[in-house]
Amino acid sequence: MEANAGMVAGSYKRNELVRIRHDGDSGPKPLKHLNGQICQICGDTVGVTATGDVFVACNECAFPVCRPCYEYERKDGNQSCPQCKTRYKRQKGSPRVDGDEEEEDFDDIDNEFDYAQGKSKGRRQLQGGDPDLSSSSRRESQQPIPLLTNGQPFSGEIPSATPDNQSVRTTSGPLGPPDKRLPYVDPSQPVPVRIVDPSKDLNSYGLGNVDWKERVEGWKLKQEKNMMQVTSRYSEGKGGDIEGTGSNGEELQMADDARQPLSRVVPIPSSHLTPYRVVIILRLIILGFFLQYRATHPVNDAYPLWLTSVICEIWFALSWLLDQFPKWSPVNRETFLDRLALRYDREGEPSQLAPIDVFVSTVDPLKEPPLITANTVLSILAVDYPVDKVSCYVSDDGSAMLTFEALSETSEFARKWVPFCKKHSIEPRAPEFYFAQKIDYLKDKIQPSFVKERRAMKREYEEFKIRINALVAKAQKMPEEGWTMQDGTHWPGNNPRDHPGMIQVFLGHSGGLDTDGNELPRLVYVSREKRPGFQHHKKAGAMNALIRVSAVLTNGAYLLNVDCDHYFNNSKALKEAMCFMMDPVLGKKTCYVQFPQRFDGIDWHDRYANRNIVFFDINLKGLDGIQGPVYVGTGCCFNRQALYGYDPVLTEEDLEPNIIVKSCCGTRKKGRGGNKKYIDKKRQMKRTESTVPIFNMEDIEEGVEGYDDERSLLMSQKSLEKRFGQSPVFIAATFQEQGGIPPSTNPATLLKEAIHVISCGYEDKTEWGKEIGWIYGSVTEDILTGFKMHARGWISIYCMPPRPAFKGSAPINLSDRLNQVLRWALGSIEILLSRHCPIWYGYNGRLKWLERLAYINTIVYPLTSIPLLAYCILPAICLLTGKFIIPEISNFASMWFILLFVSIFATGILELRWSNVTIEDWWRNEQFWVIGGTSAHLFAVFQGLLKVLAGIDTNFTVTAKASDDDGEYAELYVFKWTSLLIPPTTVLIVNFIGIVAGVSYAINSGYQSWGPLFGKLFFSIWVIVHLYPFLKGLLGRQNRTPTIVIVWSVLLASIFSLLWVRIDPFTSDSASTAAKGQCGINC
Repeated sequence: MEANAGMVAGSYKRNELVRIRHDGDSGPKPLKHLNGQICQICGDTVGVTATGDVFVACNECAFPVCRPCYEYERKDGNQSCPQCKTRYKRQKGSPRVDGDEEEEDFDDIDNEFDYAQGKSKGRRQLQGGDPDLSSSSRRESQQPIPLLTNGQPFSGEIPSATPDNQSVRTTSGPLGPPDKRLPYVDPSQPVPVRIVDPSKDLNSYGLGNVDWKERVEGWKLKQEKNMMQVTSRYSEGKGGDIEGTGSNGEELQMADDARQPLSRVVPIPSSHLTPYRVVIILRLIILGFFLQYRATHPVNDAYPLWLTSVICEIWFALSWLLDQFPKWSPVNRETFLDRLALRYDREGEPSQLAPIDVFVSTVDPLKEPPLITANTVLSILAVDYPVDKVSCYVSDDGSAMLTFEALSETSEFARKWVPFCKKHSIEPRAPEFYFAQKIDYLKDKIQPSFVKERRAMKREYEEFKIRINALVAKAQKMPEEGWTMQDGTHWPGNNPRDHPGMIQVFLGHSGGLDTDGNELPRLVYVSREKRPGFQHHKKAGAMNALIRVSAVLTNGAYLLNVDCDHYFNNSKALKEAMCFMMDPVLGKKTCYVQFPQRFDGIDWHDRYANRNIVFFDINLKGLDGIQGPVYVGTGCCFNRQALYGYDPVLTEEDLEPNIIVKSCCGTRKKGRGGNKKYIDKKRQMKRTESTVPIFNMEDIEEGVEGYDDERSLLMSQKSLEKRFGQSPVFIAATFQEQGGIPPSTNPATLLKEAIHVISCGYEDKTEWGKEIGWIYGSVTEDILTGFKMHARGWISIYCMPPRPAFKGSAPINLSDRLNQVLRWALGSIEILLSRHCPIWYGYNGRLKWLERLAYINTIVYPLTSIPLLAYCILPAICLLTGKFIIPEISNFASMWFILLFVSIFATGILELRWSNVTIEDWWRNEQFWVIGGTSAHLFAVFQGLLKVLAGIDTNFTVTAKASDDDGEYAELYVFKWTSLLIPPTTVLIVNFIGIVAGVSYAINSGYQSWGPLFGKLFFSIWVIVHLYPFLKGLLGRQNRTPTIVIVWSVLLASIFSLLWVRIDPFTSDSASTAAKGQCGINC
């Protein structure tokens, strides 16, 4: 795939393809070069013979066929002319095939039955071809990247070949009609394959007749037999490592250091963990006695209030259990980058590190500023990893020309930025955040030229920012006729809901060098096709499109996805992930490595718990000790095979029942041992199907020797298409467990196939979004995707390097923060009401029970908003009515209340001790749990019910990324009204009124009424303290609360208090008369 080759846009359904060229080209490059006759099979030039004459394959009708197609027809086709059906005669230099007659005019002894040589000649002829084309290709690679020019649309028949794809090696089955595609061909075999014209009858190529079908069946039978033999050798311990885990014989003979594990588990000290577990058990016991007391001691004169409070407390207890026990065995991990380098990346030798495709997703450049996306892309291109092993794919799901132009500018600036980063080993490698650091940037720098180069680079970056800002300013208002490119061609994505798929390769290994002449990682712009009437599945659909297009173009063994605002803060983040993924033990069963999210631009006190420290540093560490952390949507490195829906390779230890099953049911019975071999064999075969192709071109001519195992689990070509879609190139890529595509693959052909796999109808009647890729059915596709992998038996890893791997931005404004939490909670409700709900899904898999509890807690937590809202209003009702939810208690009963509060605080303190989380972060998390529970979570419950039960859908809202143009933390104090603010505001007002009413009643009733008042005031103040950050958000900018607001608040509160004391509405006449005879404040 060549960089700078212009953008490709097209639609598979509409049979259209557009190649938009550059300014420097002499004009639109035609799809068919007309220097000579055109091959009617593949579309290439027919070529000439050694004597300079035009090559003629058929002497009867002179039907134009090139030499490679002629050779292919003779060896694997009908051996006859597609037009007149006359048998091809042997040409000079062609290998002899069965049925050839003895010619007297020549006898090529050297090439007798040497088909390999014939193939190599054919490839040389295809690749050499026209010298003009070669020079044109060389000129292209030296062109700078302009925006878009020289549009040349082609509609109707999708062209089979261009001068760009003279070395055609893959089939074009997916470009033809679905019911007449070529059978799957393994692309790793360097065999020239015919390109089929979909407008012609396939019978003319010999593809639809009985002989062809018989040969296909023969290949299947032969390959199945070979597969059974390989599996048999593996099960007997005689074969190699067909799982591709890296544990082969060569590695076992490496030096001791290279054979050491690439990571290790660092257990929490027992002095921290043992008291923590003891307190959890004690708290569980105390909670049981407390609930028993509350349930058996009703308050008769306030029975509805008492019943409501007991129901709420029971729900809170269940919620605590779901949250607490998955944190039973937290662990830390440590990686060894030096061992990784010694094993896979030795100096002076070709790197053996696995290729990685990095995904960046963006939708709206006006809400997600292009400068932020550009910094993320620059940090990826400058990552500390072999450049030929990294590819960056930017998904523009809004088809915005602004994003495309910003990416073009970014690719040009990367030529200067990347060598600067690598030369001076700077961190972070996102220029905006590097130059904004308030640290001594000269620390550890020893090169005298650093200061001068840094100043020059900062100046270059400021000029780059001006260009990006100019693009943003220009894009604020779209012209009536839509956006137009430099050559006058309309931008294909002017309508974001109806546009073709678009792909642009900005940087690549065949072009796009930096200023030092070194290669840069590949940078690809992708905007999937969108048409009315198709379900596009929002972010999950965009990520699945990236999986397919990356598999066709680069096929990295691992994928890493980040949001557009999450830049690489640690240039070694990919190597950190590879310490787990490429580990011979862990790599076989690890579906993804999750990094914690860290954020820039958060206010010092983290008013709305944006950092989410408790979740990332406590909950996920606890899950890492079970089956691994949940997928949180960004900063995650995936194993492609796990996303394709394959099962992991598990050891016998992994297959043992977990501790709960062992304690309840004991170990497995010996009587079941008879099924063990069958289960192992089935698991091996299921795994093997992902590594061995169905058809092997080397076996075509060997015929069929039999069919040994009728229970073979190999999938047929038809079932593969039903699973992965109708693209043989993509299906072939799924078999490459170690990633990569053959180097002889033609880039132009792959770009056309890439357009096919991002078409809007590609996923129809496939398992995309159901069993493979990102799973559909929820706006929080991350939870659902990770859950499906864990249910299959995969494990995940939580990696927390000393320097945070990624940093991003978070909405610090109250309204934006609540909308973000609303979207997360709505996704959880959607999962709860779906067939993938962890409460009932996946019990036949290998999901551990504590992991299941964590997933259940992840989807049911929004339901806590209902009892939480009721519990927050109860204190105000008690103060207004004079009733209470707790009866008068004895000293023995009060002990359970005291012990419960002590155990709650002890659990929190011990959690902070082993996790190193500060008490301020813990308290902010507690506060926002109440704020979110009384607002966003409550709305999510009702919206989720409306969406699932009534079919009323809610729009996906992109979280706006904050920018401090108006000063530091300016966004924090901006007040944006939203309906989410109504419930917590109501709770605050009601509790303030209750406090005023309760105190007024106590003043009016005498000293004996102050005792019962304290309990009610305690709960009401508890609610207000938890909602205090919300109250500050309502008041606006710090220290700028308008004076008039303060004056009116004091005045209204005073008037209300005096009126309440005077009217005394909750006191009956008899009680009022009795109270007058008591000693009041005037005694």
